[in-house]
Amino acid sequence: MSEGLRASIVIPAYNEGEDIVAGLDRIFEAVHLDSEVLVVVDAPSDTTVPVVERYAAEKQPALRLLVNDYGRGPAYAIRYGIDHAASDTVVVTMADGCDDPRQIDDLVRLVERGVVVAAASRYMPGGQQVGGPRLKSFLSRMAGITLQLFTNAGTRDATNSFKAYNAEFVREVGIDSVDGFEIGLELTAKARRLRRPVAEIPTIWLDRTFGASNFKLAKWIPKYLRWYRFAFGRQLSVDELRALTAPTTNPHTPHEKEHSE
Repeated sequence: MSEGLRASIVIPAYNEGEDIVAGLDRIFEAVHLDSEVLVVVDAPSDTTVPVVERYAAEKQPALRLLVNDYGRGPAYAIRYGIDHAASDTVVVTMADGCDDPRQIDDLVRLVERGVVVAAASRYMPGGQQVGGPRLKSFLSRMAGITLQLFTNAGTRDATNSFKAYNAEFVREVGIDSVDGFEIGLELTAKARRLRRPVAEIPTIWLDRTFGASNFKLAKWIPKYLRWYRFAFGRQLSVDELRALTAPTTNPHTPHEKEHSE
């Protein structure tokens, strides 16, 4: 780990092109802790590549571009970014500009204080979601609220991808998701089953005003349901958890992902 580096900010991206610039500007303006920013793409031909390379050369040497070779799709991109992070604390945020980067510093400080998952929550007092598909919003809200009510998960927004993680915890429990953006729910559920501390702070999420979302609700609902159900149950040891959640396929085997559709 790099000495003095407080956070690694991982951004999965798919053909964002120039659209990613506004989000990067907001991140570098809002984050005051010593951090690196890792933009992860699936291929060198991605339209995000030349934009990020130019941005890093002209504006921000703390920005790095990574080409994921685990497989196509956001789950693999996020996993690749976490595996290549130089900090003990990793923040995952989206390239679409929906997340508010002003919460990043506070999320990092929560992890440094001892929580293994720090969530930016749309559904706690002071949080808000503006725009976005109504069905997706309803399902996400109900999942988060019921998990908190019935399992004391530590956050009312378990499905939000905008979270900070203790990198050692992530290495300890592993990441088994291979589709979509369900990693945030997976790691929250694993923390709950291990009875590790999870905390949340409010955030305001704004629907993207440019480009098209890569979220495929119908395809990914079963993936979310797996981890939603997993959050319920007795306390597990790390060995028990890994035995219950071990993937049936090689986690680095390429699959046909939603990004290729």
